Amino acid sequence: MAWRWRLISFLLWLPSFWNDWNEPCRRHLLNQDSKEAFSIASKQYRTAFHFQPPQNWINGFPASLILLSTVSYYQQNQIGPMLYNGIYHLFYQYNPYSAKWGNITWGHSISTDLINWTPLDIALRPSEPFDLQGCWSGSATILPGNKPVILYTGISESGHNVQNIALPKNISDPFLLEWVKPPYNPVMVAEGVKPTQFRDPSTCWLGKDGLWRTTVGAEDFEKKAKALLYRSKDFVKWTRAEQPLFSTDSSSMIECIDFFPVSAKWKRGLDGSTIEAEDVKHVLKMGVFDNSHDYYLIGKYLEELDEFIPENVVEDDHRMWLRYDYGSFYASKTFFDAENRRRVLWAWSNESDTISDDIVKGWAGVQTVPRTIWLDENGKQLVQWPVRELESLRMEKVELKDVKVSKGGLIEIKGVKASQADIEVEFEFPELKKAELIYHDWKLDDAQMACDEMCSSVPGSIGPFGLLVLASHDLEEHTAIFFRVFKTSTAHAVLMCSDQRKYVIDHSVVESFGAGGRTCITARVYPKLLLTGDTHIYVFNNGSETVKITKLKAWEMAKARIN
Repeated sequence: MAWRWRLISFLLWLPSFWNDWNEPCRRHLLNQDSKEAFSIASKQYRTAFHFQPPQNWINGFPASLILLSTVSYYQQNQIGPMLYNGIYHLFYQYNPYSAKWGNITWGHSISTDLINWTPLDIALRPSEPFDLQGCWSGSATILPGNKPVILYTGISESGHNVQNIALPKNISDPFLLEWVKPPYNPVMVAEGVKPTQFRDPSTCWLGKDGLWRTTVGAEDFEKKAKALLYRSKDFVKWTRAEQPLFSTDSSSMIECIDFFPVSAKWKRGLDGSTIEAEDVKHVLKMGVFDNSHDYYLIGKYLEELDEFIPENVVEDDHRMWLRYDYGSFYASKTFFDAENRRRVLWAWSNESDTISDDIVKGWAGVQTVPRTIWLDENGKQLVQWPVRELESLRMEKVELKDVKVSKGGLIEIKGVKASQADIEVEFEFPELKKAELIYHDWKLDDAQMACDEMCSSVPGSIGPFGLLVLASHDLEEHTAIFFRVFKTSTAHAVLMCSDQRKYVIDHSVVESFGAGGRTCITARVYPKLLLTGDTHIYVFNNGSETVKITKLKAWEMAKARIN
């Protein structure tokens, strides 16, 4: 049986690493109490190809990009990227004054390839009574006539969340440098929900009745989370639908909602207004405020009722829903790239150090590498893979083929910069008879517990095996991305832990893509070895059964031009 895996982005973002190969798993962070806390300010912890501003705080909900080509309009996403007239625009939440959260504005950068970015002036700043306490998450939409419009949450003087629009001052400006806020704002106010829990309007889509629609996250007075639905004919006067698009009792608040169609037949992306085709399903992604994780459901959107019906959901419990990524990944947003016929996903990856460390560093937060996202052929989950443009940064390459790794085996991958790499590896195990039996009925939410209990230093049968990245020569420091194979009463299960198959390593960020992109984990770590340059990559096997590296390709990655 073969298992394909990719690790991307070695600016080292992994959730944990160990002081001693034989000790139980532990987590370590640099902090203000450490004798070596000053080292956190090293530039070695900044990424080489993950988007981030030159300094200060960046956080979630990239306000999407839009690219227009042969049709009259495409959607845009909540603080993320938009491709407009051949230029990608990335809007992001930004504190221009500090590396701490606060003073939220919309930062703005542009690109032609999603990898190299040029900074522009801030697009939206708090300036009016309806957004005096911050310009928060939202979305951009291209209206007929090639007219972009931003829909965003403002916090008013009274502290209430309201929804506003902003328009480009000069529509002929290819860079869309200046935006104006019409005096008729706000265009939506909280009705029947908590006025402080009403935010993040999604990408807008156009129904066959000619009405624009958007969904806004909210919490009602009974602490029930709702994805409210609003309609508008002119994008100015919005009316709330009587029934929400979706609601759940399993969270007090859902935010950063994303809602988009996917094809059950092919990988290519769909414009958000694609609804009625027989092979089209819809994805509803929600950020669960209670635990800051992004969950998603797949189902059918009934336009005549403006209702989303999830498939294969037996209980109203977000812990049983799927996640894009099981690591440091939140406030994600997709956009439809019309020129390349794909849907692209971005997300915020927060720091795992302390606020004091962030102040010393002078920066906090990155965007994950942009990922193409599509519906798996089984129709039950989404698949993600780094956009092909990332491969333009690949430089030196090393390969391994048909290499067996027996119990206790450790093979170093030499020839690439271990702190800045892209690795693709496939493992094969000859048979599964000796796989361990799962000792209890695991649920989706139990995976983290299982990874904690059975980390890479705990021997097993088929696994743990995988990679040790950002590792010192003596393994005193390392980040493990590994797998274990178990058998159930009816089949076999693979547990993937980041403590991943494609690895993208970028100093303090590690993104892992397992099973061809069906399981993803993003991690943030700050190993001291980055300060000395003593970084290594190893393949390891701590299971009793031999595994084979069918093929491994590793590339050193160049530094992108970012801001």
